[in-house]
Amino acid sequence: MDAVEEAGSGHPGTAMSLAPAAYLLFQRFLRHDPTDPNWPGRDRFVLSCGHSSLTLYIQLYLSGYGLTLDDLKALRKWGSLTPGHPEHGHTSGVETTTGPLGQGIANAVGMAMAARRERGLFDPDAEPGTSPFDHDIWVFASDGDVQEGISHEASALAAHQRLGNLTVLWDDNHISIEDDTAIAFSEDVLARYAAYGWDVHYVDWTADGGYAENVAALAAALEAARAETARPSFIALRTIIGWPAPNKKNTGKIHGSALGADEVAATKEVLGLDPARTFDVPADVLAHSREVVERGRALHAEWERHYLAWRETDPARAAEFDRISARRLPNGWAKALPEFPAGKEIATRAASGEVLTALAGVLPELWGGSADLAESNNTTMKGEPSFIPEEFQTKDFPGHRYGRTLHFGVREHAMGAICNGIALHGGTRPYGGTFLVFSDYMRPAVRLAALMKLPVTYVWTHDSIGLGEDGPTHQPVEHLWALRAIPGLDVVRPADASETVVAWRTVLEHTDRPAGLCLTRQKLPVLDRSALGSAEGVARGGYVLADAANGQPAVVIIATGSEVATALEARAALEAEGTATRVVSMPCVEWFEAQDDAYKQQVLPPGVHARVSVEAGIALGWRRYVGDHGESVSLEHFGASADYRTLFQQFGFTPDRVVAAAHASLIKAGLAGRGETTGN
Repeated sequence: MDAVEEAGSGHPGTAMSLAPAAYLLFQRFLRHDPTDPNWPGRDRFVLSCGHSSLTLYIQLYLSGYGLTLDDLKALRKWGSLTPGHPEHGHTSGVETTTGPLGQGIANAVGMAMAARRERGLFDPDAEPGTSPFDHDIWVFASDGDVQEGISHEASALAAHQRLGNLTVLWDDNHISIEDDTAIAFSEDVLARYAAYGWDVHYVDWTADGGYAENVAALAAALEAARAETARPSFIALRTIIGWPAPNKKNTGKIHGSALGADEVAATKEVLGLDPARTFDVPADVLAHSREVVERGRALHAEWERHYLAWRETDPARAAEFDRISARRLPNGWAKALPEFPAGKEIATRAASGEVLTALAGVLPELWGGSADLAESNNTTMKGEPSFIPEEFQTKDFPGHRYGRTLHFGVREHAMGAICNGIALHGGTRPYGGTFLVFSDYMRPAVRLAALMKLPVTYVWTHDSIGLGEDGPTHQPVEHLWALRAIPGLDVVRPADASETVVAWRTVLEHTDRPAGLCLTRQKLPVLDRSALGSAEGVARGGYVLADAANGQPAVVIIATGSEVATALEARAALEAEGTATRVVSMPCVEWFEAQDDAYKQQVLPPGVHARVSVEAGIALGWRRYVGDHGESVSLEHFGASADYRTLFQQFGFTPDRVVAAAHASLIKAGLAGRGETTGN
């Protein structure tokens, strides 16, 4: 209450009613060591209801993670360690950035999957509960979390995966910002989770019409959940939000705003506290709470004994664990990457699939799959087993619980957030695939990956109208620039198979950001690099693919993806007519912008004002590169259903159209005549 009053805003109610549950978890159930927040053997705690950030911050303070009373006084203020919603990497002890509801539940599913995959990589034969890689994932969730659609997707998959190391506690308080949730929420949530296949429990602190914080009953439910190893567990805890505030408890007003001085004073009187004192933590209370440090250190020491014994028994796996945990790539790994002969025609999605298969043997940390689009996305490493309980393996996808190929089902949003959870857990590198147009379904998770700087890779195929007959519902138009608008996300659209190889290599060399590979359905020619710039230029985002014959271009054509081949044809025509023309392949704007000014000016000379961009999507961001005299060959409307060759012809993605755009830009730049008209 004091922290929200000091801030002038915040969410006190849930933090008040969940305080006993949070304290119980941190003191008795969560395996953690406040003196080493990054201990690999720790349990993970996810506060999916990130608006109730004080639920976490107060336990971090009481448990000895380094937060102080001054930090709590600085809640939601500039430069504090206690921002309005918990931020991973900002505050010690925060496992993931939460706030957008439902994301935390899905992150936790990813963490639980990553824990099982990690055990399979490093200690698969240990008896249950005996491996240093055995640990649990605990989640606190709110009414809003279980209402958000992503929770349905992730929870269904968690049950299907038999994630017995996952427990979700739902704060069933019946209140949200619009007050009583009955206005929009009437489903039987426990029945829903039981139908998924979860182990479900109900603890009611409002029994008999009163309110009693029955911590013993909650402890019994938590203990039962921890003992259940064949299914994830879901605990509904019926609380009264904001208890025991005499006037505002059980109202929407206490959900997301300060109580006010009078209500704070009245509540303190109910609790037997001095209303005149703020942020009052008696020394004996803090000392008692901090005893959890010794508990944590003892658990850590016991784990360390098992861990060292494992390292001594299996030094090869221990060395691999060290490498993967540090996100270091093995020496010589890139030698496994495939090469593609010039002249061959191959879709970049197919080239990507060959890259993944080639890397399977050298990068065990790399794993992933698709949202039911494995065949279309080419995301299956050939010969690798599926990550699936044995009873659910199929003829086409054999596998086991420690497998590698992920199957997300038609659940793009959950896939994005689950991949975030895998990356957050540590070590392994996830990828997830769908059509580029359906990146819309996963955008909130992609944004959070960028915010948290997570090395997640998205394999987004069918990247333009080039996918053809499926029509405008499946043809991305605005997506490339909409995704480029996300700070910290690398959007990579390679022009051929060779660029795809370098794109994958560069993505994997980055450990501090997510990336999306935007790949074609249609086959593209593998460019003959003997007469063109090396595909190594991909690593710099943009490079001179084909220069003007005289080395002094009058016009520069900038193209991405499948349109690069069209740009090369246009260049040939322009050169034949005597117009010195350079083609720049720009697979990744973000990588190009990271280069120094000298390189960028070398590729795009400031003195060359005649420029054309060619990309089968909206032109939104290309003005920055083509300038006031430039032209963009783009698509400013939705597509249509037809074969891709017809679509490219009808919508003007042809060499002739690019040539015409170059002429127009040259005229605007004052480098050519005004042209001719037919008159009247």
